[in-house]
Amino acid sequence: MTNDGIPQSSKSSFHPAYSVSNIKNYVQITLETENVHYASWAELFLNTASAFDVLDHLVPPKDTVIDKDATWKRLDAIVKQWIYSTISVDLLHTILEPGSTAQAAWDRLKDIFNDNKHSRAVLLE
Repeated sequence: MTNDGIPQSSKSSFHPAYSVSNIKNYVQITLETENVHYASWAELFLNTASAFDVLDHLVPPKDTVIDKDATWKRLDAIVKQWIYSTISVDLLHTILEPGSTAQAAWDRLKDIFNDNKHSRAVLLE
């Protein structure tokens, strides 16, 4: 039995993020370097991640050790696919790094558009 009185075997292991077949139904903006809508794109993306219980893959809770088991890795791959599907090809080539996490991709995009104005200027040139 779990804390809510439901037998463990009766609880579904189906994570809400598995039900998203097209992220563009939720994040209807394609992030591009020329037509910058980073703040809007990020807000839609964070809201969707929160709604589907994967926000911790983008903004991990402070002082929390995350067990990166098979389910975590699968969910992280899903979130990375969501990011990759909602950005331009140029940005994809800029942030794509083999073996990285969704958080790393998220942070690279944030750096491009917010924290590192000089790098963004170079990228746009």
